[in-house]
Amino acid sequence: MTTVFPTATITGYPRIGARRELKRAVEAYWAGKSNQNELKQTAQKIQQDAYRTLTERGLTDDYAIPADFSFYDQVLDTTRLFTALPARFESVRDDSGLIDLDGYFALARGTEHLPPLELTKWFDTNYHYLVPEIGPATGFTLNTEALDDLLAAAEAAGTSARPSITGPLTYLLLAKAEDGSPADFAPLDRLADLLPLYRELLAHLASRGVRWVQFNEPALGADQAVSEAELVQLIEKTYGEFTQLSDRPSLLVTSPYGNLTGLLEPLVTSGVEALHLDLVSTGYDQDALARLFGGDSAPLLVAGVVNGRNIWRNDLAASLHTLQAVGAASVSTSTSLQHVPYDLDLETGLDQKLTSWLAFAHQKVSEVALLARGLAEGPEAIATEVEQAKAALAARAQSSGVNDPCIRERTLSITPENYERPSARVRQQAQEDLNLPLLPTTTIGSFPQTGHIRSLRADYRKGALTREELDTHLREEIRCVIDFQERLGLDVLVHGEAERNDMVQYFAENFDGFAPTEHGWVQSYGSRCTRPSILWGDVKRSGAGTRGEAFTVPWISFAQQQTDKPVKGMLTGPVTILAWSFVRDDQPLAATATQVALALADEIADLEAAGTRIIQVDEPALRELLPLRAEDQAAYLDWSVGAFRLATSQVADSTQIHTHLCYSEFNEIFGAIDALNADVTSIEAARSRLELLADVPESFDRGIGPGVWDIHSPRVPQVDEIEKLLATALEHIPARQLWVNPDCGLKTRAYKETKASIESLVAATEAVRASLNVAV
Repeated sequence: MTTVFPTATITGYPRIGARRELKRAVEAYWAGKSNQNELKQTAQKIQQDAYRTLTERGLTDDYAIPADFSFYDQVLDTTRLFTALPARFESVRDDSGLIDLDGYFALARGTEHLPPLELTKWFDTNYHYLVPEIGPATGFTLNTEALDDLLAAAEAAGTSARPSITGPLTYLLLAKAEDGSPADFAPLDRLADLLPLYRELLAHLASRGVRWVQFNEPALGADQAVSEAELVQLIEKTYGEFTQLSDRPSLLVTSPYGNLTGLLEPLVTSGVEALHLDLVSTGYDQDALARLFGGDSAPLLVAGVVNGRNIWRNDLAASLHTLQAVGAASVSTSTSLQHVPYDLDLETGLDQKLTSWLAFAHQKVSEVALLARGLAEGPEAIATEVEQAKAALAARAQSSGVNDPCIRERTLSITPENYERPSARVRQQAQEDLNLPLLPTTTIGSFPQTGHIRSLRADYRKGALTREELDTHLREEIRCVIDFQERLGLDVLVHGEAERNDMVQYFAENFDGFAPTEHGWVQSYGSRCTRPSILWGDVKRSGAGTRGEAFTVPWISFAQQQTDKPVKGMLTGPVTILAWSFVRDDQPLAATATQVALALADEIADLEAAGTRIIQVDEPALRELLPLRAEDQAAYLDWSVGAFRLATSQVADSTQIHTHLCYSEFNEIFGAIDALNADVTSIEAARSRLELLADVPESFDRGIGPGVWDIHSPRVPQVDEIEKLLATALEHIPARQLWVNPDCGLKTRAYKETKASIESLVAATEAVRASLNVAV
């Protein structure tokens, strides 16, 4: 073991490739267009490029760089590492009884007959992880093949990288009980069976000469179903065992995203050699930290003072003061940098004023190295850079658009009545003339974004198409999407969103106060990447006047002209726009959400005036920003629900408001979902097999559409499969309230599987309708 730890480090790094090379490589492999060797070569190049860049940016000490590359997801990597295979996936074991790369992808994406592992949010971020399924009989076998490949790639690059692994407590706390487990079973019950595998892992790493290993324990910074007292005992047992081992690497335990509260001291006294704390997202007492980490037997404090989740330039003076006050031994990012884009230098289209306020992953690594130098040599060593950062922060605060008096004045005119609508029953009566059948069928919004659509956009960007020519092509696509839905027999249609490249960026392009990026890609899950826009200033719709100009109305109105069936107006909700943007950090989120809500209320009013009777305002990220500690959640839910109601409550009773939520554990906040007061709520449920319906109260008296088709997997659901899900739904939801829909939008799917899946959905609905009519 060694107690020497680098003075500058990070806890994780983007792994998709600066140009999304990994996305293209894995999708080519899935499509049979490349082989596994070609995929692994791409992965190795991404890793080696990362090691070179991070070294050049100042992470030069041994073990300063984590080996944290993943083909899909870091939690799924741990499932593969310990061969924690659910019984339903026994068929994917390889000849050695382990999980090879194809088995790994089968867990992530499912097979023709096996639904994939559940996908859900990673704490309060827009990253999604694959939920392990652990039962009383789940077997564990160590399989270091993938980890050894990571270490070999680092060695080939001349780097001593430290393995980054999901810690045992977090792994089991994030798992779900395998189907068929006893009612009183929890995956954490298997800790005693899993710990020997971690000990075996530590011995294996030691045999390879690895001197440091990183165990990530973010679950300890969030409220859990088990008590704090029990978690203290589990920390003492787990890390007490590890630290007593004579032949092992030194241990760095990370705790991103949350405050450890009562678990901090047990970790400090556990014997681990280094402990990382997120000092950006959390409110630790600096004097208390200085006392805790000041003792001779205390671990090294790895202080996460550079924000790993947002793209604003660091206040170097404030961070240096924090580092000195807490007695930090090493400077780090608050979280993995997987949540931010690679390199600000790639952004050639952003205003120079704005770029002077920003830092992407590469720039944040430079900030870490700079602060480490200031900590080691004294503030005078980085005085010039500190002054430059101060000047940039001051310029940002004084910039036009950051504070718009007209927008600020409008927010002050909001009254309590702006948040209210009449009762659900009154609205339902006003909406009866929509003439919808029992169990109305619909989709969530987007339809497949084909290569043809993407090529049209590319031609427009290159100047090969005029705006008018592009719009003509897009209207033809919308016409085809409407015809496609009518032929398949859906009841409430969507226009398909052919004019939108992304559900949030589209609004950023039409709102003042936003700036889209060109290469600002981050991983959402697997090969799915998003490009968050930068919300830097006060918000309204772009265009003349305090309320700007409508931008969705022409498209929705055109779609409605193609059919007699209702077409939904499609908007993204205020909380999701915030969550899926890099949002300004110079005012409370609630204030920014209010501005966005008013801009959306203006668009909804214009849609309604144009004759749109059904308007969907998506809030898939409602739970994403939920604070990790219960004591902080009520305030968040108050303003987030309020923002949605402010956007949607100023409509006629006859206008039906829908919302959509996906890929989080929404059963935990169903009261807040109810408080949104939407007429219809569609919600992801297929992967969890409609678990959340057990938490829907009998008093819930509005429409609900639990997803019956998992669109994040390429498999086509069969008719009988959807019928069973609908039968389950009807055990909890009256037929008059039940809607039938997929889990999410269809943007990432192909038309062939979309057609087959919608055919299954419609056929299953018709069969269930027929049985209900017979029953009546």
